[in-house]
Amino acid sequence: MALDFSVVVPVHNEQDNVAPLLQEIVDAAGAQASYEIIFVDDASQDRTRDVLSAAKAGARVLRVLVHDQNCGQSSAILTGVSAAKGRLIVVLDGDGQNDPADIPKLLARYGELEKTMRIGMVSGRRVKRKDSFVKRAASQVGNRVRQWILQDKAVDVGCGLKVFARETFLTLPYFDHMHRYMPTLMLRHGFQLDFLDVNHRPRLHGRSNYGVLDRLWVGLGDVLGVVWLKRRCRLPQNPREISE
Repeated sequence: MALDFSVVVPVHNEQDNVAPLLQEIVDAAGAQASYEIIFVDDASQDRTRDVLSAAKAGARVLRVLVHDQNCGQSSAILTGVSAAKGRLIVVLDGDGQNDPADIPKLLARYGELEKTMRIGMVSGRRVKRKDSFVKRAASQVGNRVRQWILQDKAVDVGCGLKVFARETFLTLPYFDHMHRYMPTLMLRHGFQLDFLDVNHRPRLHGRSNYGVLDRLWVGLGDVLGVVWLKRRCRLPQNPREISE
């Protein structure tokens, strides 16, 4: 049965964050909507999978998908979206820094925009980030370089909170780290974007799965690859069938 939306949460070694995050998502979704919550465990080495398995007994909306090998956040998102039953997808990070209370706002905005435009995605834009100075500074530099090269007007690609149509996402080219380039890929396919300010919270448990330097070097290669994808895109704007 088709649902209104599916919440997809990629996680890796987040044993102390997944249970409270699950409850916050349930509280934010409300009792009236038809939805599901899909946690995708990307081969965690701690008790993340056990905690999620135990949580299923008290949350009928919860589905848990697992990777036997660590494949990265983009792969976990693809796994969740591919399995989802909702028309719309809500994605947020599993570390608890995205605030599930912002989910209704993004869903409402998407619903408004799809009536009048070919909206591809409504993405969060973090205000008053609760990250370290080094991480924030590196993010600002990376965003500016990225915007200069890709011209996609996305000011905060690191925000994990997004809403988009399942069908739209599955038309995008997949590659490792592609979740950071969804604005560019959406524009490449002729969709429009919107950004809303969202809350950002400090990480209470565990440690980040990303480092500043490793993300920098990988990002440089990814940007060049996305530039190539943009240049090689030739999609018809309004394909139609003729009748006799």
